Amino acid sequence: MPKGRLITLEGIDGTGKSSIAKMLEERFRDAVFTREPTGNWIGKAVKRSIESDIDPFAELFLFMADHAEHISKLIRPALREGKTVISDRYSDSRYAYQGATLSDLVDDAIEWVKSVHKGWTIVPDLTILFTVDPTIAVSRCGIRGDHTKFEKIEFLKIVQGNYLELAKREPQRFVIIDAAQAPGSIGDRVEAVISEFLKK
Repeated sequence: MPKGRLITLEGIDGTGKSSIAKMLEERFRDAVFTREPTGNWIGKAVKRSIESDIDPFAELFLFMADHAEHISKLIRPALREGKTVISDRYSDSRYAYQGATLSDLVDDAIEWVKSVHKGWTIVPDLTILFTVDPTIAVSRCGIRGDHTKFEKIEFLKIVQGNYLELAKREPQRFVIIDAAQAPGSIGDRVEAVISEFLKK
């Protein structure tokens, strides 16, 4: 049975990874492109939860429900058919973001969030992590108000730190790319990384 490859694009808000994902669609036309949160009804509930003052555990479990449906209906069938799947955000987003929001509520929040995924999620074959100074990321997001802006920068510093910790723990899976470069050069670099990986 053919085995497909799962490639994920990760990074804090404002790294430009979604723009790179669109660029990659033109360069890898045979790949299946997707994202999390998804566009289904659970994904829409996730998006609403992000904009509300929801309990952090409730938010995590909404994300996980969307992730489970995503795997069941799209990712696993595509991989079984031998296709390459490229997802803009995936499980590492939860480990990094919810690892930050739950850090005061559970011990070693990253590992705890990973543990509740264990046994049913599909681990990516390759994860491309885009990094950028959180100050630049926030300016790209267009966040206004000094207080809100400062809080967002501090939060994204923690999240990016979590991402880098994940990459440190699994260096064979992660490729880190500086997202402060020009989009064209980033796109070329990502294309080269994916092309080389798919040749293996």
